[in-house]
Amino acid sequence: MAAWLHRIARAAATLLIAIAIFNLLVGVFLRYVVGAITDHYDLDPVPYVWVEEVGEMALAWLTLLAAAIGIRQRSHFTLHVWVHQWSPRAQRAIEVVHHLLIAGFGAVVAWYGWSLSQLNASLTSPGLQINMAWLYASSLVGGVLIVVYALSMVWRPAPDAGEGHGS
Repeated sequence: MAAWLHRIARAAATLLIAIAIFNLLVGVFLRYVVGAITDHYDLDPVPYVWVEEVGEMALAWLTLLAAAIGIRQRSHFTLHVWVHQWSPRAQRAIEVVHHLLIAGFGAVVAWYGWSLSQLNASLTSPGLQINMAWLYASSLVGGVLIVVYALSMVWRPAPDAGEGHGS
């Protein structure tokens, strides 16, 4: 798997976390500090409807990017009940089927993300006037990354259980 793709996804997720935290702080400040000041002095309120939209966009993109990154890093929760008692070949077969199912799920997410992006391409958000296709494109990009990362896990053997790969 190309390491550059993983670095870009992780950098984007990191940036989205920073944006979400900063956005939350700005929203609290505008609502409780600036809002109290404008109420006290009977001034026109400062609009902060954009805060919700920025948070919604950041959360949508972050959720799907982080899900894909978790697949790549094998950090999602897995439950090993009987599989560890099976032969290494059977364990590998289960892992391959598992990641093929994840890739199928990612393909469905990408497909519907594309459909929703096309359906909502003529709409804009009320506060920022951003094309709503950008919100739903997160499903497309996240779904494609899930497919790519899940398929890369099919071809890349799992690390030994002693390496702490998210069990």
